[in-house]
Parts: sequence; structure tokens; C-alpha cells
Amino acid sequence: MLRIGLKCYDLALKGSLPMSQENDSEELATVAASLRRHLQWRQRAGIRVIAKGNMKETSSATPRDENLLGGTESNLFSDSSMAYKAGSLEELRAAIGDCQRCKLCAGRTHIVFGVGNPQAKLMFVGEGPGRDEDLQGEPFVGRAGQLLTDIITKGMGLKREDVYIANVVKCRPPENRNPEPDEVAACEPFLKKQIDLIRPQIIVALGKFAVQTLLQSKVPISKLRGNWHSYHGIKLMPTFHPAYLLRNPADKKLVWEDIKKVLSEMHGENA
Repeated sequence: MLRIGLKCYDLALKGSLPMSQENDSEELATVAASLRRHLQWRQRAGIRVIAKGNMKETSSATPRDENLLGGTESNLFSDSSMAYKAGSLEELRAAIGDCQRCKLCAGRTHIVFGVGNPQAKLMFVGEGPGRDEDLQGEPFVGRAGQLLTDIITKGMGLKREDVYIANVVKCRPPENRNPEPDEVAACEPFLKKQIDLIRPQIIVALGKFAVQTLLQSKVPISKLRGNWHSYHGIKLMPTFHPAYLLRNPADKKLVWEDIKKVLSEMHGENA
């Protein structure tokens, strides 16, 4: 199917199809172009082939009119999808609807979309919802969520509603297991669209899966944390997930060091 689609794509562009098929060839060219973009997305997402490129190798500035999705679409015909064209977080959530795009839909109670200021300068990205999040439909409301709230309010002196909080996957993995590659691939475009709409100045990536998804890196988080990276010109700070800190409280001091760097950047002390 891939070879046939791309062959037809090339023929349509070159005008090699018979004149009697002109209308069909235009439609076929549109479909094939969408197919090509979708296959390029699958390549970057690491599905069936090795992903190319590194998102952190980007320019230091991101114009407001640049599309951060970079060709990453949520499905084969996403150029015409509501999600891809959403102009606000509300429109994006409506476009996701009662999502059935991966197997996580079977066991969820609620889709956990995200919460916070749609114009936030600071965005936190975690892994996926847990039991409490699934029941309430809001990210980071359980024990790990309380720790994150303490970091935001007591540590950073901000209000939770001042920042934006989301996860890589929007539905709870069974028994809080790690999200699987196909689940991340199905949901990743929605996270990217959220970032595209919010355009935060800083992203704090919480835990392995958030860091690996955004940076397209397999480097252990223990080596990435504490160092600034770039996501399409947006400063990104990897750090440990609050759930990890509940199991390893001695590492809270490392996260605090990371958060202090974020505060310094927010206050312009690194300028």
C-alpha cells in the first residue's frame, strides 16, 4: 500500500495520469500527500522505523506563527481534522471527543486532558493519569499531584492555576503501568497541539516518558535532568516525576535544584 500510494502521488504530481482521470488524480494526490506526512510522523515517532532527528536541535526562538506540530498529525487525514485545526484548548478538547484512538480507552473513567492557565508561561508535562486522576478527570490530584502542587505553591511561590499541567497520554494505563509506544504515538500529537496553543516560555518535563517523548531521546533521565534543553525554542528542564520522589525522597533535593534553575530563568537571572 505504501509503494502504491507514493507511486500514485508521484504520478499525480508529474501529470502522468490520463486526462480522463484528472479529477480522480487530484483527489488521489491529496490522499497520497496526507499519507506521506503520516508516514513521516510514524518515522519520527519510532513506529516501524528508527526515528530521525532530535527535537532539541532547534532554533533559540520560536515565532508565534510557527506550527510546533512540525508535520506530526494525529491520523491519516488530520489536515482536515478538528484537532489539527483547533484554535484553542477548548476546541482541541472537543475535537478529541470520546477518544477511541488506542487501547487505553477501554479501561478509562475520564479523559484527563489538562488543566491550568491557557496562556501560562510555565507548563508541566507528566507521564499519564493514575487512579485518582482517572476518577476526577484532572491531572496530578493524587499523592504525586499533591507533591507537585507543593512544589508549585510552596517552592515556587505560584498558584497552581497560574501554570498549565498535562500528561503525555490522556487515559490511565491499567494498574498504572508504563504507557506503551503505540499509546504514546496515538496521544503525542494532542500534547504537541496543547504546547502549540499555549506557547509556554518554559516546560518542566516530569519523568522518563515525558522527557523521552519531548526530546526524542533515549538518554536516561538521570543524565538529562538539571540541564536545559530546547523544544522548538522553548526552554525545557527535565526532572524526576513526583511519583518517583514518593519512592525516593532523598532525591527531592535534586528536583529542588532543578526547580531553582527554572525560577532563575523565569526571573531573568540567566539573561
